Amino acid sequence: MKKRTLFALAAISLAVLGVSEAWAQPEYDQIERGRYIATLGDCTACHTVDPKKPFAGGVGLNTPFGKLVGANITPDRETGIGNWSFDDFQRAMSEGIGHGGKRLYGAMPFTAYTKVSRQDNADLWAYLQSLQPIHQEIESNQLPFPFNVRTSLIVWNWMNFDKGEFKPDMSKSAEWNRGAYLVEGLGHCGTCHTPKNILGGDKNSAFLSGAVVEGWWAPNLTSDEHAGLGKWTQEDIVSYLRTGVNRYDIASGPMADAVKNSTQYWRDEDLKAVATYLKATPKQGDDKPRALAADDSRMKTGATIYEAKCSACHAPQGQGGKNIFPQLANNPLVNAPNATSLIHVVVAGSRGVDTDTRPTAPAMPSFAGTLSNEEMADVITYVRNSWGNAASPVSAGDVEDLKEELRK
Repeated sequence: MKKRTLFALAAISLAVLGVSEAWAQPEYDQIERGRYIATLGDCTACHTVDPKKPFAGGVGLNTPFGKLVGANITPDRETGIGNWSFDDFQRAMSEGIGHGGKRLYGAMPFTAYTKVSRQDNADLWAYLQSLQPIHQEIESNQLPFPFNVRTSLIVWNWMNFDKGEFKPDMSKSAEWNRGAYLVEGLGHCGTCHTPKNILGGDKNSAFLSGAVVEGWWAPNLTSDEHAGLGKWTQEDIVSYLRTGVNRYDIASGPMADAVKNSTQYWRDEDLKAVATYLKATPKQGDDKPRALAADDSRMKTGATIYEAKCSACHAPQGQGGKNIFPQLANNPLVNAPNATSLIHVVVAGSRGVDTDTRPTAPAMPSFAGTLSNEEMADVITYVRNSWGNAASPVSAGDVEDLKEELRK
């Protein structure tokens, strides 16, 4: 019995790490494993601003406390990580402390990467060391005083960081554990989709319940039926991560970049594992509100605008067009407690992500030049309270606030 238990634990651990029979062979190229891990972690998002200079840093990250810039992680000895050891890298990933004891800000999601296995970090390190060294000086810390004082991170870490490699849950399947490892660790989904406290740390009690990121709403990823992924099937989740499109949504904003650079290249078994994990994630969300009455003045105005400006693409009853225009009816993302993303696409327009499987991306035009703030607010309010949807109304002030954010 003890041997069988140990064998089961080993099997789940191998599955969590993504070690298939082929990958477990000693001759398998460690650098190629590391390349895939870099894709899982979407290292490109923060460390590649110029495709001709991969991983040389320079991506600006706007935080509530000021600006940070993604570091150069090529093996250049002067401006990159060429003079780091693997132990330096392991400590940065697992503790948020880099070469020479330099503490890292939470924008580098070590709070999630701490869950990554040492073996995966070793493979990632081997891949990064194989890159062409690029000499590019990066001033990563551009925060104003006092946030630019790194010693303050000692307190931040004490309050917001729990160190520790991912431990499989033996009561769950190997597929669930692999999904948990990817969502909570390498994929660092909580970095965008979990609300933050006053210090910018994750509110772990509301894990994956949604948050505002750079003028977009990173939606609720829990099994909440009204505003989360409760109505999405596993196939919906896999399709969205693989192609950027499903019946409810087309990836745009920061998520479009994540699909384009990362999730479209994940192995099928990893996408399915993530879907399995997310579908089992406990509900995090408010109770469904009451929809506004159809005779509300905002609903009447919004209905008129929708018929004139929106129905041609999204259909008169919000049915949408399969894989071209998202359905708006009974849509959890439309029902989000925060309408930032809807306001964003109406004000500024949006182009969906183009992927290898769907190279032609549909677009949404901007209405800022043809509709007033109040008219845009009314049509969004109408959409959020029609065809089975129910969500808080949007005001002209909400629209102006988003416009102001976009001007920065």
